[in-house]
Amino acid sequence: MLLSQFPFDGQGTLYEQLARALKRAIVEGHFSPGERLPASRRLARMLGLSRNTVLTAYEILSAEQLTVTSDRSGTQVAQFKLPGGLTTAPAALAPQSRYTERVRKLGACPLGPQSGSPRYDFYYGGPWVGLDLMRAWTRKLAAAARSAGPHYPDPTGLPALRRAIAQYLARRRGVVCTADDILIVGGTQQAVTLAARAVLNEGETVVLEDPHYHRLMEAVTAHGARVVHVRTDAQGIMTDELHHHRARMICVTPSHQFPSGVILTLERRLALLDIAAKHDSWILEDDYDSEFQYRGRPLAALRSLDFSGRVIYVGTFSKTLFPSMRLGFMVCPAGIRDDLRAVKRLDDLGAPAAEQAALAVLLDSGQFERYLRRTVVELDHRRHALLEGLRRFGADHLDIADTRAGVHVAAWLNGMTYTDLERLVELAKQRSLALYPVHPHYHLPPERPGLLFGYARLATEAIERACALFGECLEQLEHRRARRTTQTRRA
Repeated sequence: MLLSQFPFDGQGTLYEQLARALKRAIVEGHFSPGERLPASRRLARMLGLSRNTVLTAYEILSAEQLTVTSDRSGTQVAQFKLPGGLTTAPAALAPQSRYTERVRKLGACPLGPQSGSPRYDFYYGGPWVGLDLMRAWTRKLAAAARSAGPHYPDPTGLPALRRAIAQYLARRRGVVCTADDILIVGGTQQAVTLAARAVLNEGETVVLEDPHYHRLMEAVTAHGARVVHVRTDAQGIMTDELHHHRARMICVTPSHQFPSGVILTLERRLALLDIAAKHDSWILEDDYDSEFQYRGRPLAALRSLDFSGRVIYVGTFSKTLFPSMRLGFMVCPAGIRDDLRAVKRLDDLGAPAAEQAALAVLLDSGQFERYLRRTVVELDHRRHALLEGLRRFGADHLDIADTRAGVHVAAWLNGMTYTDLERLVELAKQRSLALYPVHPHYHLPPERPGLLFGYARLATEAIERACALFGECLEQLEHRRARRTTQTRRA
């Protein structure tokens, strides 16, 4: 009868499930102290289990001091006093902190790859990973695991990796810093959280670009910031609008605005730095994929122009290598460097040492930059395949924003409504083609719908086939629209 009230939960082995069911019955007072449990053979017959299953469950209860066993008395409930008023926890509780209350209001994140493993997926968040990189990484990781040792790493990051990143930034991004300025983190998301804790109080203003990276918005909103969205145009964030807000932190993607792809002009970069200095604001520079420039060298980072120490520079290896590595870095302004280090120590006791050591070797040897050059060539081929495919199969329907950088392309749908966009995405799903709208990244949806096409994860041949399928979806959608128009006129 009791086991019908406390059925097996289906988690783990049968003896574990039986032990949990009996444990709950004992703790909730359905067995009295000293009461004898059924003999193992009898209980096994009653439940249709093997005797060994029951014996193992009883051993678990004995190990947890809930029962005692003797040759004469069998298995009995241990002598202990149960506190009164034990109740079952409710399925859901009200938010237990202001933080969780804000997190619940965020709801489910609308971003991420589509479920179901579509054959052709234009998801824009994944990298291209060559087999040569994976072989090299496997070898270096194995060697690093032997040398990294079993102890806690430095919470700020391995000195060798911090030195390698500082030298790399000086060569490639124009950022002059020392290893002491570098803080190794678990990717951009942790960097945003650490920066918010170090410089931002609840209720203070954070400016985000519009459009913006959705998960960055979630992080600062959960922190309790007052989020303000400032528009972007062909020159980047509209700095003239920043004077009205007196923001505590301004989050920007100046080298390749996400998701529009525009580059912040020099005039606006200087204006942004001047505003930050005058208003005592901090600038969070998210340099997420600036390495992928298909015409000339990558642009210097905004941090390279910062002489007043207001820019918190954030970089990641999620796009240049792969996101499962979970390694990124911050370049800390001198004035808050110790604060950021202290916040990092409280958040974790350091990123994985073996991965850090392997990455340091990859950077120091020059292999990372050689791989990066090959990656840029390969991605440029894929980018050309995408642009040619979109122009061939969707030229009459698309306005393509080609910025010659990054790993995605934004395209706007001409003459279509958001309802048409939903139908287009559904038609694509039927062909195992995953499409991704751009408007979830906007605070205020743009006047016309658009799509983001990520091309890093698809080979050139797959991109060509995917574009052909996309063209079929456009034709089918146009045919349906024309038929509805004809029916409306007749009515």
